[in-house]
Amino acid sequence: MDQTRISRLGKECIILFVIALSLFNCKSDKVKQEKVEELAVIEPQEIYEFGFNLNDYIVKRDTIRKGDSFGIIMERNKIGYPKIFQISEIAKDSFDIRKLQIGKPYTILCTKDTLQEPKCFIYQPNKEEYVVINFHDSIHAYTSRKPIKYVEKVATGTIDSNISVTMEDLGLSPRLAYKMADEIYAWTIDFRRLQPGDRFKVIYTDKYIDDSIYAGVHNIKAAFFEHNKEAFYAFQFETDSVKGIKDYFNEEAKNLRRAFLKMPVQFGRLSSRYNLKRRIAYYGNKIRPHKGTDFAAPVGTEIMATANGTVTKSAYTRGNGNYVKIRHNNTYETQYLHMKKQNVKVGQYVKQGDVIGWVGMTGNTGGPHVCYRFWKNGKQVDPFREKLPEAEPISDSLKVRYLEYIQPIKEQLDAIGFDDNLEMDIPSNTEITDLQ
Repeated sequence: MDQTRISRLGKECIILFVIALSLFNCKSDKVKQEKVEELAVIEPQEIYEFGFNLNDYIVKRDTIRKGDSFGIIMERNKIGYPKIFQISEIAKDSFDIRKLQIGKPYTILCTKDTLQEPKCFIYQPNKEEYVVINFHDSIHAYTSRKPIKYVEKVATGTIDSNISVTMEDLGLSPRLAYKMADEIYAWTIDFRRLQPGDRFKVIYTDKYIDDSIYAGVHNIKAAFFEHNKEAFYAFQFETDSVKGIKDYFNEEAKNLRRAFLKMPVQFGRLSSRYNLKRRIAYYGNKIRPHKGTDFAAPVGTEIMATANGTVTKSAYTRGNGNYVKIRHNNTYETQYLHMKKQNVKVGQYVKQGDVIGWVGMTGNTGGPHVCYRFWKNGKQVDPFREKLPEAEPISDSLKVRYLEYIQPIKEQLDAIGFDDNLEMDIPSNTEITDLQ
């Protein structure tokens, strides 16, 4: 092969290589361009809260500090006094801006520019509710609630030592143990004397705010407790839809509660009993009848209504101090003396276990305690010597409905094994009120 031909072939190879490289680079550039174009159409994920798309604003979050007011917060964010006054005047019919509480969170939505001008103020008085004061175009204010989701769950367990430890080991809320021990089975099972091997099944509902923030146990729908080989069923049922009274009953429609709690404080000590012949050395050993039952407890301890009823007095006298009196029916009344502060008003209907005040030392008293007085037919008596009635049974007209209501729930409860732990979502924003 002569030198001229070799030279020509070399040139042709070089030309082909250059063409191939150019085609490869074009293809590569095209792929890169396609990738760039693909990335360009991806939009940021929309984030909604309080009914607003937060991507449209610069979001500023803070909590109410000592000395803060709506005006001070707005001034801090470059809103002038005339505009603050105008907003306050229009918003006051919907929300009193003077009621901002220290420690509560708030959010300000500002324009996405260099001015960052506030357009909306959102205040959260609690985890569920929020107040919107919107001054973007026109000024208006309203109160709304975050979406709430209820999840029905099942928990089962076997007792090794006590109910609280068992719940903790299972990763369950301590509130669930409290509800079972103090609200459902307080009169039927002594939870201080549980035996190893006792076991339970419970159908309950957990509450979530915004689908993710756990807000605790909402309620217990039904429970089964096996104590000393004896079965105890409990089903929640609303007996009075007007007053919203719900109780727990067994499979035979018998109420699991008594009409009156044993004592008005959960953690207290019986310090002085009802005694009509009590003698006091301070008064020369003379007889000074004590017509109440004293329970010693630290100042601030919650005082509970021992039964359902209507508040007839919430007042102060020199001897009684701050006190509350409740009429339960035509036969029984109770009174609670020496409170630090009352938590109820005259005419208010209270349910058993409601907090009506706090232990104090007001009136004629030598130490922090609540003097619990008990009336029967207008006469003060010793509640520990009275044969007190059971809680009201289900009326005959409701009994048939109750038994029909609990039948599928009992079947569900019986079908649960003691090693089953399930959960079922209840549609968001659905309040569970149809319990019968």
